[in-house]
Amino acid sequence: MSQISTPRRTRMPEALELTKQLSTYLKSEDIMQVEEAFRFSKAAHKGQFRKSGEPYISHPVAVTTILAEWHLDAQALMAALLHDVVEDTLTTKEEIAIKFGKPVAELVDGVSKLDKIEFQTQEHAQAENFRKMLLAMARDVRVILIKLADRLHNMRTLGAMNAQKRERIAQETLEIYAPIANRLGLNNIYGELEDLSFHHLYPNRYRVLAKAVMAARGNRREVVSKVEDAIKQRLQNANIEAVVTGREKHLYSIYKKMQGKSLTFSEVFDIYGFRVTVKDIPSCYLSLGALHCLYKPIPGKFKDYIAIPKANGYQSLHTTLFGPFGTPIEVQIRTTEMHKVAEAGVASHWLYKSSDSELNDVQQKTHQWLQSLLEIQSESGDSVEFLEHIKVDLFPDEVYVFTPQGKIMALPRGATAVDFAYAVHTDVGNRCVAVKINHEVLPLRTELRNGDRVEIVTAAHAKPNPAWLHYVVTGKARSHIRHYLKTMQYGESASLGERLLDQALRALRAETNEVDDAHWDKLLRETGLKSRQEVMADVGLGKRLAIVVARQLMAQGEPQTGERRQLGSITIRGSEGMAVQFAKCCQPIPGDPIIGFIKKGQGILVHTHDCPSVSQFRTDPDKWIDVEWDPDTKKLFDVNIKLVVANQRGVLAKIAAEIAEAGSNIDKVSMEEEDGSAYTTIHFMLQVENRMHLAQVMRSLRKIQEVVRITRVKG
Repeated sequence: MSQISTPRRTRMPEALELTKQLSTYLKSEDIMQVEEAFRFSKAAHKGQFRKSGEPYISHPVAVTTILAEWHLDAQALMAALLHDVVEDTLTTKEEIAIKFGKPVAELVDGVSKLDKIEFQTQEHAQAENFRKMLLAMARDVRVILIKLADRLHNMRTLGAMNAQKRERIAQETLEIYAPIANRLGLNNIYGELEDLSFHHLYPNRYRVLAKAVMAARGNRREVVSKVEDAIKQRLQNANIEAVVTGREKHLYSIYKKMQGKSLTFSEVFDIYGFRVTVKDIPSCYLSLGALHCLYKPIPGKFKDYIAIPKANGYQSLHTTLFGPFGTPIEVQIRTTEMHKVAEAGVASHWLYKSSDSELNDVQQKTHQWLQSLLEIQSESGDSVEFLEHIKVDLFPDEVYVFTPQGKIMALPRGATAVDFAYAVHTDVGNRCVAVKINHEVLPLRTELRNGDRVEIVTAAHAKPNPAWLHYVVTGKARSHIRHYLKTMQYGESASLGERLLDQALRALRAETNEVDDAHWDKLLRETGLKSRQEVMADVGLGKRLAIVVARQLMAQGEPQTGERRQLGSITIRGSEGMAVQFAKCCQPIPGDPIIGFIKKGQGILVHTHDCPSVSQFRTDPDKWIDVEWDPDTKKLFDVNIKLVVANQRGVLAKIAAEIAEAGSNIDKVSMEEEDGSAYTTIHFMLQVENRMHLAQVMRSLRKIQEVVRITRVKG
């Protein structure tokens, strides 16, 4: 992110500290390459200054220094020094590739924004920038590490920006960058980004809370010191080697707790906690037992992230104890290796050159998440939709559930059985029909809880339901469902389009098989479409008129006024899927006189002839089409009926029995509120085969003595 301003004379900060830091872990030839990148960047940014008045090169140097703290390799450090060169100067990606190598150029490209491309809105531009960055990150995780270091330095120096820009950047950091840092296990950066965002978004709240924490630190110093000494003594008595340190919660973390639980600051006792670091896993559990003997644990406040690590690889035992004077005390217990991962996350791969299984596990989990980004991208319609899916997956709260084989799976809080099914495998998600949670059959929309054993029941011919989109929470599930529905609609629209085109060609006294390849090729060139199926899908979705396409294929002129009325009828079978929809306002069923309305992008919407909505498009012949029912429809159709009945015991059971006897199914039922009358009104949504079937159901219901009136309701 650039903070370039007009030139102001100021002293250029030296990069000696950076070179000194690099010499602690890089070879001399690598340091020479980094120094060369520094000289190149300094020359490219010559004459450019930041909003604060410092020479612009001070920013890339600061970003590189942050990465050097993680011991990143020379390629990443060179890319950090050059990360704004392509964006803010005349230097090209190709020049960087020639001078510093292709990997460095790819890293720079992944971090650079897409300022050269015109976007419809700021939202689209921002979403496309994130999409590009996240996909580059999926190929090489160093891209996001450079970007996070870049964002961290910009947040540290955000005071030079105007208030509006400060607020926008801080909000973006809180919504995207801080959660990504958390997802990658970079705890230190995550906390600092949240606190800096909080400081710029709510400066007054930040100031008041910071002052309160400072005061509390003084007031509680004696208690904290007493507890720390007691913990050390107890562990020593148990012959456990441990390092005990106090830790203070981040301000934004305290603020979130106050907001989420509607607490005042004086009610938040656990602003100060303790960390116990030991040599191995058995010592973690021994320490836990020793501390539970020292202070009583608070029920329900123990979490074992060692046996069940967080999705970002974090491991620790968390327990909350009743301390002296009834003050709750939070304690984290972990090994030295776990502490490395907790502090540096995915960056621990570079920071600690180790073969520890914990570090490898972090890399593996990060790799799985990055691969899921590529999967979501391949099925998202555009960058805004992609970003929407990713934001969902960045929520930090998680639930841990078990597969029937005992494998642990982490999902966002609020995840349902459908989210779990897609997390197992796309095919399992697409074909799920039911779920057993802890051996009990429950609805697919059931929210999962920690420790649930989840078993998905699938069926070979099942397919995703559009209603799932209302309650799934993971980006993977949402993108797969949307992709499947789009693909299904495309196939169904192409099939309908083929029937519409056949009908239009017959009106011109031609058949589809009479159209030669040359005419099809000419049409594809003129329309810019890639295949015949795309043409058919456009016709089926109402994006192109069938008669116009037919005339283009037959190389005839423009259609004459009223020519649409010469076309035959399209037969409605009821099994066309999303390409043919039935209007909610009149709920047509076989036997009703019907008319089709071509709705652009959605296909055909079928109304009854007497539907009030029809009058809106009757005058425009290009928008409607003659349709008729197939004599042999193989589908049940929804229809609403209203009954006025005597308010007597058992009447609903009698009505339900008659409906079932007549071969119909009740989809929904509701009753109007009781008003003390002798009669009440019941509304049913029934499923019937056709108008004759409905008439049969209504005749059966009229035989019931308590039924006073029965009517079909449209709309």
